[in-house]
Amino acid sequence: MRSDPAKISRLLKTARGQIDGILKMVEEDRYCIDISHQLLATQAILKRANRNLLTDHIHHCVKESIESQDEGDIQTKLAEIEKILDELLK
Repeated sequence: MRSDPAKISRLLKTARGQIDGILKMVEEDRYCIDISHQLLATQAILKRANRNLLTDHIHHCVKESIESQDEGDIQTKLAEIEKILDELLK
């Protein structure tokens, strides 16, 4: 992984903390809209972590494949990105 591990870990730990808070809200039978807002905030953090990972992947792994001119590796990297985009755009 070429991404900044500290940055990604921080985002994921923040999301985990928010999920723990959401679970507590559910257990306390809090207002549904308040819970939904917290879920949206957590999703935004996870999206940011994923965006950082994918951006770094493009700038490092894909770039290295192109620079090495390994056609098979380039096609593999592009197929991986295409699959991720399919998942993101569902």
